[in-house]
Amino acid sequence: MTAPTADHHHVTTRLYYDDARLARFSATVTAVAEEGTVVYLDRTAFYPTSGGQPHDVGTLADVAVVDVIDEETRVAHRLAQPLGLPLGAMVVGHVDTERRLDHMQQHTAQHLLSALLADEYGWATVSVHFGDLASTVDVACAEGIGAAQLARIEQRVNALLRAQHAVQVNYEEAATATGLRKASDRDGTLRIITIAGLDRSACGGTHLANTAEIGAILLRGAERTRGHTRIEFLAGDRVLRRAHGDAALLTRAARPLSAAPGDLPALVEQQVARLAELERDRKRLLAELAGHEAEALWQNSAVDAHGVRRVRHRVAGAVKDAEPLVQQLLSRGPCVVLVANDATGAVLLGASPDASLDAGQTLRAALQHAGGRGGGSPRLAQGALPDAAALPALATALGF
Repeated sequence: MTAPTADHHHVTTRLYYDDARLARFSATVTAVAEEGTVVYLDRTAFYPTSGGQPHDVGTLADVAVVDVIDEETRVAHRLAQPLGLPLGAMVVGHVDTERRLDHMQQHTAQHLLSALLADEYGWATVSVHFGDLASTVDVACAEGIGAAQLARIEQRVNALLRAQHAVQVNYEEAATATGLRKASDRDGTLRIITIAGLDRSACGGTHLANTAEIGAILLRGAERTRGHTRIEFLAGDRVLRRAHGDAALLTRAARPLSAAPGDLPALVEQQVARLAELERDRKRLLAELAGHEAEALWQNSAVDAHGVRRVRHRVAGAVKDAEPLVQQLLSRGPCVVLVANDATGAVLLGASPDASLDAGQTLRAALQHAGGRGGGSPRLAQGALPDAAALPALATALGF
């Protein structure tokens, strides 16, 4: 960001500190930067990205605000286009209230959840992330959290939510502030968010006035990460949107099966079992087919002076799919098998134990000489050429 014009020591008054629901405000332009696309105001209701909470969006003098940056004493507003107003001009800002309410619901829910996990389980919150679709809280839990325990935590946190605990904002000096869930490393005046009877936390984020305004909290899962346990959660309107989305997905998945969404788990298990059975049948048939093809190729291949057969086979698909055929050939006696796709330049080389040839080393060297890459074990190797036109030369180099 280029240096702003005007007094860069000006402090921005943060209106959201005392009124998180303020959506419309007036302010004075105190500085601009980036050719007018970054604007500083004497006061703002726009929340900047900080403390894990994403920034607000909205408009400033009818110009879209696309990012809000916390610069400690000041707040920078990045606009979609230059503001086009002089320093000292008065502007009116509008905060996107739907996005703000969503962030308030997620952040207040996180405070409530963190308080519950600390008080009833002894799990301190290590970090928090508020995402566009879901949020997470990492806690110092020595062991993983199972589905049953997660369900109990969800039930308990929603009971606390429905108890309508007041959420209040007040300011205290860091030196004398007590009872905080997590000690603050800041000096001076702290902004403290209190959930009556449950939690006191130093926080600069936006919050609801009552836990009941969260609506609901849904815990989506828990996993171990970096020695901690990460819990994914949704709160407020996100819970309803996710419920609608999940219902639509279930309905869509059930429709081809002419089943009700509730019947899907059993049907899916049946389909998976049937698929596994069909896959076993497919592999058996491929093995039988490979046996017949191997016999034909074996009979039509020439034997060199050392008694080793060299079998060349072309395929239209993936050369890896020819492995059963190659294994059949290698089991018949001394032989070297080259499988190639003339269109893609992919190759597969197999060598029987008594063929006196290391397939991996031989193919790797030949491919490197031709500008390709590949390798494998002494018995089976695979690779590809950058140009399929080089296949004849490669085959010749391999003795075919």
